[in-house]
Parts: sequence; C-alpha cells; structure tokens
Amino acid sequence: MPTFTTKDGTQIYYKDWGKGQPVVFSHGWPLTADAWDAQMLFLGEHGYRCIAHDRRGHGRSDQTWDGNEMNTYADDLAELTAKLDLKDAIHVGHSTGGGEVARYIGRHGTSRVSKAVLIGAVPPLMLKTAANPGGLPIEAFDQLRTDLANDRSQFYKDLTLPFYGANRPGARVSQGTMDSFWLQGMLGGHKAAYDCIKAFSETDFTEDLKKFDVPTLILHGDDDQIVPIGAAAMISSKLVPGATLKVYPGLPHGMCTTHKELINADLLAFLKHSNQAAA
Repeated sequence: MPTFTTKDGTQIYYKDWGKGQPVVFSHGWPLTADAWDAQMLFLGEHGYRCIAHDRRGHGRSDQTWDGNEMNTYADDLAELTAKLDLKDAIHVGHSTGGGEVARYIGRHGTSRVSKAVLIGAVPPLMLKTAANPGGLPIEAFDQLRTDLANDRSQFYKDLTLPFYGANRPGARVSQGTMDSFWLQGMLGGHKAAYDCIKAFSETDFTEDLKKFDVPTLILHGDDDQIVPIGAAAMISSKLVPGATLKVYPGLPHGMCTTHKELINADLLAFLKHSNQAAA
C-alpha cells in the first residue's frame, strides 16, 4: 500500500490512480479514501490523476492519539502534495474534508492549487455561537461523543440513515452502501474519531475561506441532515470570493454516493470549464 510518513512520524495511506491533472480528495468523518471511489473511477476515466488519502487516525493510516485537529490535518495534506510534487491541483473536500481543504488553503496558500470544490462541507462553522446563530448547539455534538463512546459500532450503523437520507420516504439506499460506511468507520481509531468531532464542529474557517483565490465550486443538498445547508454552504458561498454555489433539492449529505452520476457530471463540467477559461 502506498504510504508516506509525516514530520511527526505518522504513516498516512493514500491512493494514486490515473494520469493527468491531479484531483486531490479529502474525505468526510468517520470515513476513508474509499468514500471517493465513485468519483475517482469516473474522473480517472476522463483523464485526471485522482489522489485520496486516509486522514490520520482514519482507515489504513496510523491511529494517532494526538494531532486529530484541523491544523494538523491541513499540514498532513500539504505534506502529501509536496511529496507527490503536485502542481495545478484541484482539491475536493466533502464534509470534514471540506474543512481540511479550507484550512489547507488558509495555512498553505494556493501555489499548488488551481481550483477547489467543497461538497456538503462543514465550513464556515458548525457550532452555534453568538456570531453564528444558525449553527447547531454544543449539546448536539456532546451527544455524538456520548453515543460514539458508548457503542461505536451501533452508532455508525445508526448514522448511515440520516447520512444517506435512508430515513426519508421513498429513499432507495442499498444495504451495501450502509455496510460500507460502517466498515470504513470501524477501520479508524476510536480516539481519533472522538477528537475529530471537536475538529469538525468547533473549528471556525471564516478567515480561511476569505483567502481562497482560485475558482471554487460549492455543492450542497438542501436535505442534508448532517451538515445543515443554512449555516454551511449558504454562508461559505458568500465568504469565498467568486464562488459558484449549486444547491440540490432533496439530496442528502452522502450524495456523492447516492447520486454519484449527478455529482460526477457536475464535477467534470466544472473542471473542464475552468480549464477552458484559463486557456
């Protein structure tokens, strides 16, 4: 398995498929690079080099006790892009991965980045505060921590329902899709998953988003039960200079899996249009 070792000695697993302009994927919590398989296969077949890593503490990467926070996640991503010497890369982040992309650009700039895509992403801030009244109360995230600590396996099984919208009337979500979510979650470290709840819910990405200076596409389903659109994409799209926002009526948080054909087509159109515009 391809891996690299970060400056603090953490071994990070990654996939590197295909040839062409690099597209780098950052996955959501508590998943792995496998969550991007549908996008990587599709874009790889359309002439892109697709790269995705298992975030530290997740999947096949080391189960770290420390460093399970956004600054380190972003620095790990920067180390991966430097190791592979990626240039003109498109960074795509889903959910927590969208926060990782935002913090990466905020901390490391866009010298290696040509475009960015945030999908169902957590920025600018999930937590409800005086300055962010549309966020979710801290009690909601405390409950996630309690449920995770009490019965991690059952918690992940239960989480698949709102994640993929399987609890909605008429939803058609396969058992295999839900089993895959559970498997990816259980591969990761318990401590890392616990810590990451704080990372994705309490990190404020406002200033990171203001530093974006590349074409940016923001995609969000308006029936996202995990990252509600009001305090996420609707605000992020105003903070990122020149961002393009696309809202999908009725689609869930896990729409990259449940509606992969739709998301894949929109990703490809954005990648191609941006290249043509630059040329």
